[in-house]
Amino acid sequence: MIEPGVTLNERYRLLKTLGEGGMANVYLAHDLILDRDVAVKVLRLDLQNDPDTVRRFKREAMATIQLVHPNIVSIYDVGESHGQQYLVMEYVQGTDLKKYIVEHFPIPYQQVITIMEQILSAMALAHEHHIIHRDLKPQNILVDQDGTVKITDFGIAVALSDTAMTQTNSMLGSVHYLSPEQARGSMPTRQSDIYALGIILFELLTGSVPFEGESAVSIALKHFQEQMPFVRDFDPRIPQALENVVLKATAKDPNERYTSVEAMAADLKTSLSKSRAKEVRFVPTAGENLDETKVLPQLSTPPKLAQQPEADKPAKKPSKKPKKWPWIVAAVIAVIALIGVGAALASGGSKTAVPDLRGMTQAQAKTTLTSQRLSLGSVTHAYSDTISEDRIIRSHPAANSKVKTDATIDVVISKGPKLYQIADYTGRSYSDVAAMLEKRGFTVKKELASSNSQPIGQIMSQDIDSDKQVIAKQTTITFTVSSGPKRFALRDLSGYNEKSVRDYANELELNLNVENEYSDDIAEGTLIRQNPEAGAMLSKGDTLTVVMSKGKDPATQVKQLSKTISVPYQAVSSESSSASSTSDSAGDSDSATESSSSSVKPVPNQIQVYIADSQHSLDKVYRTLSITEDTDVTMNFTVVGSESAHYRIVRDGVEIMSGEVKQ
Repeated sequence: MIEPGVTLNERYRLLKTLGEGGMANVYLAHDLILDRDVAVKVLRLDLQNDPDTVRRFKREAMATIQLVHPNIVSIYDVGESHGQQYLVMEYVQGTDLKKYIVEHFPIPYQQVITIMEQILSAMALAHEHHIIHRDLKPQNILVDQDGTVKITDFGIAVALSDTAMTQTNSMLGSVHYLSPEQARGSMPTRQSDIYALGIILFELLTGSVPFEGESAVSIALKHFQEQMPFVRDFDPRIPQALENVVLKATAKDPNERYTSVEAMAADLKTSLSKSRAKEVRFVPTAGENLDETKVLPQLSTPPKLAQQPEADKPAKKPSKKPKKWPWIVAAVIAVIALIGVGAALASGGSKTAVPDLRGMTQAQAKTTLTSQRLSLGSVTHAYSDTISEDRIIRSHPAANSKVKTDATIDVVISKGPKLYQIADYTGRSYSDVAAMLEKRGFTVKKELASSNSQPIGQIMSQDIDSDKQVIAKQTTITFTVSSGPKRFALRDLSGYNEKSVRDYANELELNLNVENEYSDDIAEGTLIRQNPEAGAMLSKGDTLTVVMSKGKDPATQVKQLSKTISVPYQAVSSESSSASSTSDSAGDSDSATESSSSSVKPVPNQIQVYIADSQHSLDKVYRTLSITEDTDVTMNFTVVGSESAHYRIVRDGVEIMSGEVKQ
């Protein structure tokens, strides 16, 4: 076994062991490129040098990779790492159907049907591709956390074209689900898969398999010697129509089973319908009589004779009766044969079914047709991606068609996959070439490389030489495609001055566009922003635009201005002063005059100051004061940008001065 932690081909890191099989071990792994969990099946180390096992292992991938279905585990990749063959598959989180039955039994009938419909749908696709599974069993059916079932392990699955090469006396698959014809050593067919599906349905309904024994041989014998147990004996509530699906799928004679998994699915779909409530039990008409040679068990000697000593046995007396019966049987057979021939001649020839010739060689087909009193007609050839060379693709009339005895059957024989000649695709558009090749069945991959001479998307090279002939569906072609000129990540130029920016642009051969604007936050002469932003991928000749700071915008700057002016005092008039003195005198005129002159005080002027700046207007008083002499008044202004300020002075209600204060 491989220890977890190993990485296959620098991509699939093995995390833990999921299971161990006779041919391969399965690991949970992580795809480092696509960042997802996958299941990796690695051929066992002791089998790596066995060509038959390696071929069989690869055949699993070839058999499954063409089956894209939601109920079939997908094959993602096939590879080899240090001589170890491996398959990369979809990782299904859940359990297998065998464990599911144990944990959930009894399972509601409708759920049983839902599970079987998914399995049948998957097998319909496999049979459509001429692939039989041969090892269908609950252990090879996975159930994810959403209840979706997925068939896996096509390790012994084989295209019908290969069945003639299978050793007929090899018994593959699990014996509990083995069809009678497989147990007898015959080649498996679609009906063999249907038999296994019937056993799986039996187990879903009863929780057990129909036949048990002390050895695989004893179980295999029961498959073609004993009657299939009735599921209604386990659970009488099971509708007869549902039991009939089991009985018909597991009929001993393959010809009495369903003709296809689609037919089984259609019958299963209506098995719970009330319209079929009074359905009678299905009884096969052919019983256990199969076409293949039947191995009869050796008859045991009656007990009394077995216990009698050899010496005491009486001597045998001559008897004519035992000698006559073989002749009687032969005579009866001869009469029946003559009657059959006469009836055939009278009716103008009997009808027979065309055997399924698909996958046979021409010689095998001729022999098979002759045994059915048919003959081989015209032989034509055609390419096939699924049927091996020199094996039959189809017949006309088709298999199971009814034709008259001695009719001729035409066949189409495979020339194998069509070979395509690889052209020289360099200089052409990758998207056009990839679409064309994928349509033909190629797997196309792309690797990018920079180029100063070839435009983006143009093919620079290919890993398969031109003029080589290949099979499309088995070929992966990788193109090296131009990604244009070499690209680099743009540096973050924050804090650069204009000279530093120009030096950087010149070094990388970028076209530089410099713009300037005011900034309250970025120092003058320093970069404010760049386009494209830092980290963007650029190539030589691309344009870089930078915006440099001009410093703070003067138009938005707040400034403080100051203006000091002298406000003149205006004395009150003499008349007003004399009148006041006269009215206040109370003594002689001389003394009153002297007293008045020495006690007269100046009358204050009432001054209002108005200013206009960003915070004040001339219609509101900025400052009020009383003066009795010339007085200096200082005014402080707040202005924005290049604005100017204004002021006006009012004395005793009369404006005496105004002006503008400039920066």
